[in-house]
Amino acid sequence: MTETGSALRPKETTRARDFVGDRAGSRPPRPLAKPKNPLSSAGSVSEPNHPEWRKLTRAEERVIVHQGTEMSFSGEYEHNTRVGTYVCKRCGTALYRSDDKFDAGCGWPSFDQELPGAVRRIPDRDGTRVEIRCAKCDGHLGHVFEGERFTPKNSRHCVNSISLLFVPSTPEAPSR
Repeated sequence: MTETGSALRPKETTRARDFVGDRAGSRPPRPLAKPKNPLSSAGSVSEPNHPEWRKLTRAEERVIVHQGTEMSFSGEYEHNTRVGTYVCKRCGTALYRSDDKFDAGCGWPSFDQELPGAVRRIPDRDGTRVEIRCAKCDGHLGHVFEGERFTPKNSRHCVNSISLLFVPSTPEAPSR
């Protein structure tokens, strides 16, 4: 009991405005539909379980869907020097060529150029950086930095390895 004599109630986690349904309460309320992503084509690719997308692990989803960041110096492709193409892990869209990859020493794979039309740039939530996303599925890739002079192109796409898959140009021979 509180000083006023009323019992403490647990905080409600659901507000009435979060649901639509029968006001009389005869039917259980159903959640409001999530708004469609206006940047996706025809709204179809904003679906979390789009049939053309690869199923993500929890760690992949944390980065790709929820704009997380993998730990620096832990990614699979940070030191990859093989020739090929880096594609979006979620939808398979080609994003970067190995010719555009360089070692920035930052702990994540770095590229100084994306494939034309493959990557979308948007202001980051922190208000200072520029976030990069797959132009097809809107999956979070990382951030782009300009003016650091690492390469003549003067651009560094700092990409989470977990957001990528590598497709070698020539298939590797099976080991014996």
